[in-house]
Amino acid sequence: MDADLSRQALTLNLHRVAGGDRSALQAVYDATSAKLFGVVLRILNDRSEAEDVLQEVYINVWTRAGSFDETRASPITWLAVMARNRAIDRQRQVGRRTTRPIDEAGEIADDAEDGLDTVLRAETSTRLDGCLNELEDQQRTAIRTAFFEGRTYEDVAKMFAVPTGTMKSWIRRSLIRLKACLGG
Repeated sequence: MDADLSRQALTLNLHRVAGGDRSALQAVYDATSAKLFGVVLRILNDRSEAEDVLQEVYINVWTRAGSFDETRASPITWLAVMARNRAIDRQRQVGRRTTRPIDEAGEIADDAEDGLDTVLRAETSTRLDGCLNELEDQQRTAIRTAFFEGRTYEDVAKMFAVPTGTMKSWIRRSLIRLKACLGG
C-alpha cells in the first residue's frame, strides 16, 4: 500500500475510532500493533509487560482518539509517542531502570515525508508546472489528462476527436519538450 494511502487510512480510522467505531479500532490495531509492540518492548525489555502496556495503549486510543490532530503529527507518530510514554510509565512503576545504548534502538517507521523531500517535491512540482505552461493548450491538457488523471491514449484521443496515433504523437513530442525543459 502506498505510504500516503496508508497514512490517510490510519488518519481516517482514528477519526472513526473517535466516533466510537470498533471496527476502525481493529483496523488501527492491525496496521500499527507490530510497530508499537516493538517500541514498547525495546523500552521494557520484557515481553509480558510489553503486551500489557500495548493493551493499555489501545485502550487509550479508544478513549483519546478524538484528541488526535493530523496537522500536529502523523498518526503513527502520535501512536508511537503514546506507546513510548505508557512504556516509560510502566518502567517507572515496576522500578526497572536498565539503560541500553541508543544504538540498539531501532528507528520508528514514520510514513511522513521528511522536510527535505517536501521541499524537493515542491520545487520539482513548480518546475514541472512552469514547463507544462510552455506547451500549447491542447498538448498541456492532453499530458495532464493522460498522466495526472490516468486516462488512456484512446480516451484522450476521443476527448480531442483525433485519431489515437495522432494523440500518441502529441504526447510523445510534449514529453520530449518537457524533458528538455526540466533539464533531463
